[in-house]
Amino acid sequence: MAAIPQTSVQAARADFYRRMEKHNLAPLWEVLHALVPPQPQTPCRPALWRYRDLRPHILEAGRVISAKEAIRRVLVLENPGLRGQSSITRSLYCGLQLILPGEIAPSHRHTQSALRFVVEGSGAYTAVDGERTTMRPGDFIITPPWTWHDHGNPGNEAVVWMDGLDINILALFDAQFAENYPEDVQPVSRREGESYVRYGNNLLPLGPLPQSRISPLFSYPYGRSRETLHALQRNAPPDACHGWKMQYSNPLTGGFAMPTIGAFIQLLPKGFRSEPYRCTDGTVYAAVEGSGRVRIGDQSHDFEPKDTFVVPSWHAASFQTDSECVLFSYSDRPAQMALGFWRERRG
Repeated sequence: MAAIPQTSVQAARADFYRRMEKHNLAPLWEVLHALVPPQPQTPCRPALWRYRDLRPHILEAGRVISAKEAIRRVLVLENPGLRGQSSITRSLYCGLQLILPGEIAPSHRHTQSALRFVVEGSGAYTAVDGERTTMRPGDFIITPPWTWHDHGNPGNEAVVWMDGLDINILALFDAQFAENYPEDVQPVSRREGESYVRYGNNLLPLGPLPQSRISPLFSYPYGRSRETLHALQRNAPPDACHGWKMQYSNPLTGGFAMPTIGAFIQLLPKGFRSEPYRCTDGTVYAAVEGSGRVRIGDQSHDFEPKDTFVVPSWHAASFQTDSECVLFSYSDRPAQMALGFWRERRG
């Protein structure tokens, strides 16, 4: 039997595909390898944002628009491989928010979970469901989903913090809701620090406990986190990949502080050269102290305090430090682990 010419096979298939289109059908075999690749293939690119380059634009935003008019005056850090999508990774958002002395960012709530990591300035506050916490550099603060929150600055200096949200995760499930509070500022119903008194000292109040999977401890001051890293440094050698690295946790469960976003803080000693490490959760880093270099795949970036960089999914990352460094980071690791497909590789 004579072989069928390849051109005839291609033409027959093309005709078949055209006829099935009107029934909203498509052949899996034409896209199978792209849908199920041998390893993660992300459009995200390694990137670093130098704070000294961003800061003039952040301050100019304060002259261009008020916090009240903007609702949230934020400059979005867009991944160069995802421009126009308000995304730093496929699942996460990152921005730098500015609030000037005397300003208020009006109260609202939304189904997205949010974190704040304070980059510069002191004296501003964020309020979550009736409790305020004063913001200081290095503080990690949680805004649980569907909780009223506003920001204000009764101090005398500009305050900048990093916003991290799970916007794209909610968008994947078409579960985005938002609502504005009828007033700019929600009533204060609890004293500042009450959540830490209740949940931050290895003690729990008697009676019904919060049932949310979000940590009831919504403010994690940098001073306490730094003290913990220093104690670890005195008592144990650094991990070859991570130095001394800790996960912010929910005191009720011991698990992640947020169900969709994991947050971490780590200390790298001076002269540290880490082994390469890769994982499936694309990770956003904020340099808090010290300077050094991060190699991400085949790219190398120098970093200094207040810089931000992103390591995309399954890109090997390694560090070299010029001085002792502290890095804050966040990723979608809790969501991946809950769904059972998170992976890592050392070396």
